[in-house]
Amino acid sequence: MSLLINYELFLAKIITFFIISVSALILFYTIIKRNKNIQKKIKITLLQENYKVIKNKILLSTMQNSEKKIWLKKEKEKNKKKILDDKNKYLKNTRKKLYVLDFKGDVHANEVIGLREEISAILSVANKNDEVLLRLESSGGVIHGYGLAASQLNRLRQKGIRLIVSVDKIAASGGYMMACVADYIVSAPFAIIGSIGVVGQIPNFNKLLKKYNVDIELHTAGDYKRTLTMFGNNTESTRKKFCEELNTTHKLFKNFIKEMRPSLDIESVSNGEHWFGTMALEKKLVDQISTSDDILISKMEEYTLLSIQYVYSKKILERFISSIAHNVSKTLLKIFFYKNYL
Repeated sequence: MSLLINYELFLAKIITFFIISVSALILFYTIIKRNKNIQKKIKITLLQENYKVIKNKILLSTMQNSEKKIWLKKEKEKNKKKILDDKNKYLKNTRKKLYVLDFKGDVHANEVIGLREEISAILSVANKNDEVLLRLESSGGVIHGYGLAASQLNRLRQKGIRLIVSVDKIAASGGYMMACVADYIVSAPFAIIGSIGVVGQIPNFNKLLKKYNVDIELHTAGDYKRTLTMFGNNTESTRKKFCEELNTTHKLFKNFIKEMRPSLDIESVSNGEHWFGTMALEKKLVDQISTSDDILISKMEEYTLLSIQYVYSKKILERFISSIAHNVSKTLLKIFFYKNYL
């Protein structure tokens, strides 16, 4: 009996080792293969067609069979005329275009990789009558990441292409740094706007390490090569320098927003506070209360709506880390900002 149990345990170990080894090999092979064949492309979608298909389905579902035949005949004639008109407008280059971009930013503003490609593509074909709508969602993040994202949007402004930013959920801190570049900012009534401030925090384990007699050596050339550290002994001078850097960054942030929106009373809104859309309108942080859907529908007759999206295949490790980060951030939001949930 004992021999049989030992044999079963040995067999289980062999099977487990085999499964782990094969899984590791498959994962390793997939990662290598994906690294060699990462596909990147610009995806263009004609948004009018999506709205039109949905609208027609709803209309047809409410009609009798006899009504459907009459309606379809009229619609066919109407479409022929519209196609001819649109063709003439395209040939004369008078049909205006609205380029629609989406930016859902993480802490590091990694989405700027796609944003710069999308804007470059638009600038290569757009004229002064065209417009760009950016559907923005971001709670902010690192200053250099969002600074670059704002600079990319500023390329449109410098070329005289009108930029509309629509905020349906949130544009706070670095997100608002991007939004303020727009010629016109539209916010949903309960979207979170503002948070014009800078934050920096870091844990310090120095006391814990001393308790267990663990020494940390940190050598630098330059008094402020390191200010606050996680493991060393932070002093009042390094803390003071760290706060000076935060204040310098905050000043640059405020100056940038003031340059982009001169009518804004920057001192009254740059204390780090955020507001809901309707309150942000009163403070002139936004220009209109509406949603991105309303903007698209209102522009449909006059403009050709084109969604521009930079698409690339993410690596397995990148997707895995991104998924973990998203779930952790959602959990932390629920824990620390539960009072804002309905």
